[in-house]
Amino acid sequence: MTAGKTHLNHGSYGAVPVPAQQHQLRLKRQMDANPCTWFMGQAATLAGTRSGIADFLRVPASDMALVINASAGVTAVYNSLPFRDGAEIVTTNHAYGAVLEGAKRIARKHNGQVRIAEVPLDADASLVTELVMAQVNGRTALIVIDQITSATARSFPVVEIAAAAALHGVPVLVDGAHAPGVLEDPVPDFEGFWVGNLHKFACAPRGTAALVARGPFRRHLTPLIDSWGFPHEFPESFDHVGTQDITSWMAASTSFATIESRYGWDNYRSYARALGGYGQHIIQDAFTALTGENAAADVGMPVDPLRLIQLPRGLATTHEDSHAVRALISDRFDFETAITTFDGAGYLRLSTHLYNTAADYEAFAERAVPELVKLARAADTI
Repeated sequence: MTAGKTHLNHGSYGAVPVPAQQHQLRLKRQMDANPCTWFMGQAATLAGTRSGIADFLRVPASDMALVINASAGVTAVYNSLPFRDGAEIVTTNHAYGAVLEGAKRIARKHNGQVRIAEVPLDADASLVTELVMAQVNGRTALIVIDQITSATARSFPVVEIAAAAALHGVPVLVDGAHAPGVLEDPVPDFEGFWVGNLHKFACAPRGTAALVARGPFRRHLTPLIDSWGFPHEFPESFDHVGTQDITSWMAASTSFATIESRYGWDNYRSYARALGGYGQHIIQDAFTALTGENAAADVGMPVDPLRLIQLPRGLATTHEDSHAVRALISDRFDFETAITTFDGAGYLRLSTHLYNTAADYEAFAERAVPELVKLARAADTI
């Protein structure tokens, strides 16, 4: 990680183990030494690569294709499904911005609309399912639901929603961008679509993600790029990606194996649960002590390595402001963090991995929290 910076935001871009970095560099040298041989054999190579990644995700390789990121997988689903005129897409107010914008694009294309279920931050599984399904009607063509939300660091009951949707014959797309590595079994058992990033908590080289498809709607799936996979069906049709550099995909299993052999994935999850809880409480208690306002965020279905802390009033109340606060924390205090906004309030989102220690969170509470409180008070007087 960057010298001089303390990283409390693993969940955005991850961190690649050195053996995986070295493996990818060796593959790049092979590619550059003879690109003709490399690219002509790329589709065949991908079959073995898919198998190794599928094993990590605990899904059959025949159900999984590789894509560059979760957004690419989402876009492939949007572009492939046979939406009728007036089709509607249902999602929630927790949806990732790019995923939401893609849904709006497809809805406009088909003279439809996106219906948004307003889910409170503290909603439990039953209420989430009820609110999402209340938006479903005869025009609903797709439900898009987060498995773990980005801005609000909570989980959603995707299996329950998929089961309810199946009764209406509506396909479900699960955005599981944060699930690999966090969950022992990241791909839920349902018929529909799932996308997940492997460069976040699973620590694969960046540009590595999976698209899993099950059930009758998978026959519609086509890759984003029309290439020589056209005679094939999913997932083999996704294996023909032309001159795209897929060395990140090929080195991904080295990342998984490195963490398993040196630490163990179960040990990581236990460590992240304990350390995430410690970091959350020490930082939110520091905010509470200085402001007199409870900084705890009541998250209905929390996630072990992802923790949410409410910022003092006046900080990061818009998406644009959240970027400014994040940059200030990085430049002035040397912490890399995720600052998010939900329902007009700003939040600090912590995401914990193996390189984090208790001292990281103690230092943030000591150095950054008092200055952020001062900043909020100054903003409140303007």
